[in-house]
Amino acid sequence: MAEIATVSTAVSWAPRGAWAGIAQPGSFGATGGAGVLATLLDGFGLATLIAAPGAAPALSRIVEARLGIALPQAPKIASGQAHDAIWAGPDQWLLRAASRDGFAGLLAELAPHGAVSDQSDARAAVRLSGPRVRDLLAKGVMLDLHPAAFAVGDVALTSIAHVGVQIWRLADGPDGSVFEILVPRSMAGSFWAWFTASAAEFGCAVTAAPVAGPR
Repeated sequence: MAEIATVSTAVSWAPRGAWAGIAQPGSFGATGGAGVLATLLDGFGLATLIAAPGAAPALSRIVEARLGIALPQAPKIASGQAHDAIWAGPDQWLLRAASRDGFAGLLAELAPHGAVSDQSDARAAVRLSGPRVRDLLAKGVMLDLHPAAFAVGDVALTSIAHVGVQIWRLADGPDGSVFEILVPRSMAGSFWAWFTASAAEFGCAVTAAPVAGPR
């Protein structure tokens, strides 16, 4: 009787950042000084929080007691020492942690008080700044991002090149306004294709933030 040989194969899964194989540090486009600065963000924890009907105030009190930040009741971002609460719709928020260490435990604490879902591997994030950042965003964002219309801390749900995104404005930096954009990970390649084509005119420098935190 013929013997049947069996082959054992081991599969090893290595974590990959959301921008792996899509974007990398460097520069592209016009020379003579970067008009746009892009910082690739990775390694942060991210979760959706959805309050049960009538339970938003209670959930906000729990988050404030635990993290020192109140859940915004308008399209805003509230930032603490290591966490951000980002408005995502009526009684809905994104909770971002600078590090994933202990994040699962935090979500377990919050789970009894609302619908909580870990989204840490489901989004790609980038921070944009530079003297031409608004000129760049004007090519794809159908919002008025003038400082008088979109203030520091404002948040919006919109689309860029047919990709649904969430955008917010952080405190101004040395080069003026600073924005962060959150993109579905499955659409990161499409977003980056639009971004590189749109930013090339102004010259762009790309860096990667330390994995320890999004800021």
